[in-house]
Amino acid sequence: MLVVQKYGGTSVGDLDRIENVANRVAKARDEGKDLVVVVSAMSGETNKLISYAEHFTKNPAKKEMDMLLSSGERVTAALLSIALQSKGYDAVAMTGRQAGIVTDDLHTYARIESINPAAMQNAIDQGKIVIVAGFQGVNKDGSVTTLGRGGSDLSAVALAGALKADQCEIYSDVDGIYTTDPRIEPNAKKLDIISYDEMLEMSSLGAKVLQNRSVELAKKLGVRLYAKSSFTDNEGTLITEESNIMEAVLVSGVVLDKNQARVTLRGVSDRPGIAAEIFTALADANINVDMIIQNVGTDGSTNLGFTVPQSELENAKRLMESFDHDIGGMDYDEHVCKVSVVGVGMKSHSGVAATAFKALAANNINIQMISTSEIKVSMIIDEKYGELAIRTLHEAYELDK
Repeated sequence: MLVVQKYGGTSVGDLDRIENVANRVAKARDEGKDLVVVVSAMSGETNKLISYAEHFTKNPAKKEMDMLLSSGERVTAALLSIALQSKGYDAVAMTGRQAGIVTDDLHTYARIESINPAAMQNAIDQGKIVIVAGFQGVNKDGSVTTLGRGGSDLSAVALAGALKADQCEIYSDVDGIYTTDPRIEPNAKKLDIISYDEMLEMSSLGAKVLQNRSVELAKKLGVRLYAKSSFTDNEGTLITEESNIMEAVLVSGVVLDKNQARVTLRGVSDRPGIAAEIFTALADANINVDMIIQNVGTDGSTNLGFTVPQSELENAKRLMESFDHDIGGMDYDEHVCKVSVVGVGMKSHSGVAATAFKALAANNINIQMISTSEIKVSMIIDEKYGELAIRTLHEAYELDK
């Protein structure tokens, strides 16, 4: 049985934790498993390296940043390999390049284009435990590239797909996927199983356990994905195809995303193409627009509202000011949040949205914007009611049962 394991920054945060990971890997090896282990940098290491670069300039070259930041994962890979060797296990550390990961040329946010698993497979065939530095690869010119925040998850899933591994286990300080954030709602329950689509929605809506690009790739490659804790022996949560789930649960979870800002454009010119111009400009600036609402008054005037991540609000403001001749006025609100209800069972059940609206209304929580898809309902509300809304919805859908 071939298993790819990935350990995040908190799991390898110091030498004692690397020792703990080495013991877990050794135990899996003793059970007869072939292993490829992908590691992140030790917790805090990436931020420390960024601060080193920013000592010299606030805008360092991205190519040099990739060379710098990729070193964090290499340190962890080498240390884990050394720890395993000290226990009598045959282990070998590999960089992204040595593992055969080839990416495009987009430095600091590269996408994996291909993987040649020959070197890894050769080491596995020789009985070695392969330790791979996550978060990195090389482009066709041989320059080091990195995959963006959470990129080690992506490395693990991609390697599992390339090696046709039986499963991919993502270890962190959380022992699986919960119905909501247990820090907000203590009655949150751990899910034994969840579909790729539900996990994708929860990741993109603010759940931090798995990076959404890695879930997307797992679905594409058909990789069985487990979210587990490196500090307990709990089973974790299986992320898999919907067809593997016996009965679709109506609602799997509720998610809170506080990184939201609302932009309202008043008195937008009533002419064809203006909305296209506004949203094309935002897209060209790589500003991710989420919800959009348009209201047309009886006098022909149009109000246009949309949400962006808080971190992108200043850029959005500057762009909107360039449309001043087409816009009567603008308002911005950073004190909003998004609460979302997710579940594949929504496809075949009516009244899911109505339950959310009634529950929030009963607690005097006003909904400003609504967005729906086949398996989710998202609502923009005042930020101060975010955690109350999550607890209210969790109870309304009986997720604590």
